[in-house]
Amino acid sequence: MSTIYDYQLTEMNGQSINFGDLKGKVILIVNTASKCGLAGQLKDLQYLYDKYKDQGLVLVGVPSNQFHMELNSDEKTSEYCQLHYGVTFPMAKQAKVNGKDELPLFTYLKSASGKGRIKFNYTKFLINKNGEFVKRYSPLKNPRKIEQDIINELDQ
Repeated sequence: MSTIYDYQLTEMNGQSINFGDLKGKVILIVNTASKCGLAGQLKDLQYLYDKYKDQGLVLVGVPSNQFHMELNSDEKTSEYCQLHYGVTFPMAKQAKVNGKDELPLFTYLKSASGKGRIKFNYTKFLINKNGEFVKRYSPLKNPRKIEQDIINELDQ
């Protein structure tokens, strides 16, 4: 059985995100989309990242155009997220979150959560310091509403 530490992504800037290097960190993974009505959550995600990154929170955004709400290039997505929402947390290259070409990381996360298919943008996955799945949050769950869960994991 694989663990979160078996996966890696590539950031839009070309740097590698190797989850194996994140042992001992709390990880929040979110599938994002710039043109989605929920894109305002990027501001709240950035708030959480700024507030807790020095305490061990790693936040990773993974843009997806599977719901037809993402810009057509990683460069445009990165620029949009920085300009409109001040995003500085790592953003991976665009990926599929469902289907035969889905990112293996999302296959793992969906299996770990036991909830199957991702139904929309801004589904969030919380991973504890031991690399164990903690909770999957719906797209409508505002990131600030999961702040206490993040604090609880950081305090473990």
